[in-house]
Amino acid sequence: MGVDQIVERLAIEAGQVILEIGADSDCDSDLQKAIVAKCGNQFIEDDATEVVDAVILWWRSEDGDLVDELVDALTFLSETGPIWLLTPKTGRPGYVEPSDIQDGAPTAGLTQTVSFSAGADWTATRLVARKASRK
Repeated sequence: MGVDQIVERLAIEAGQVILEIGADSDCDSDLQKAIVAKCGNQFIEDDATEVVDAVILWWRSEDGDLVDELVDALTFLSETGPIWLLTPKTGRPGYVEPSDIQDGAPTAGLTQTVSFSAGADWTATRLVARKASRK
């Protein structure tokens, strides 16, 4: 799957404002460039305070507490926007166990909806805020 196809699966749209967290030299720069090209905006830095349409969160096992980071990311996210959690694939440095995501997402108030390969080294997992229970 090419980067343009990955961006399509991420459902990135023109005009979206996207917050990127955890970017480092190990990130997929082609994917980053393709996302920016599709939305037409540079990524918002993680010290910004504006509401965003989506969050791209690059996460590695040594990055700290996943739940805390997810809760922080939710602070800036629109009600309908996803958090795309990008984690290293099996066997890559910083690999995150799928159970860590499955356990952490609900604690942060999120539901995991889909995971797929996002290039040679990364897996993308879509997390969305749980709907408020209906009365």
